[in-house]
Amino acid sequence: MGFEFIGTCPLLQVFDMPASIAFYCGVLGFEIVNHSPSGPRPGLDYGWVLLERSGVELMLNTAYEQAERPPTADPARVAAHGDTMLYFGCEDLDAAYAHLRSNGIAAREPKVAPYGMRQLHLSDPDGYGLCFQWPASQQNYDQWVERYGLKPMLVE
Repeated sequence: MGFEFIGTCPLLQVFDMPASIAFYCGVLGFEIVNHSPSGPRPGLDYGWVLLERSGVELMLNTAYEQAERPPTADPARVAAHGDTMLYFGCEDLDAAYAHLRSNGIAAREPKVAPYGMRQLHLSDPDGYGLCFQWPASQQNYDQWVERYGLKPMLVE
């Protein structure tokens, strides 16, 4: 290839930035590492934020300028969010599930998908899908050893 690039950082359009920050930072443990200036309400009323946790980056941007924001989210716009799914590697899915449930998040109990990944599904405040997953088959685990540098081991 004629050029190089590193990493990727999805950008999600959100309706209520403080609610999204409460979810991603307060529940999932991300930290704000950069942001636009605050909006008219002091605190977490940013138009854009860059979040980071364990090398995973995610950007959030308000779907509307403050003066143009309707009182409620546009259902047609939010309906399309269900087509978006972010996948995160997470070894201890049982602990993740317990943590999410203790924080009032309607996560589905982890289960093994037909292709050998144990997965925990939930939605963020804007309806974007999140999936925390870990290899449940030896073949998938061995691929993750190669891809992510995990310690080789036998999967039970």
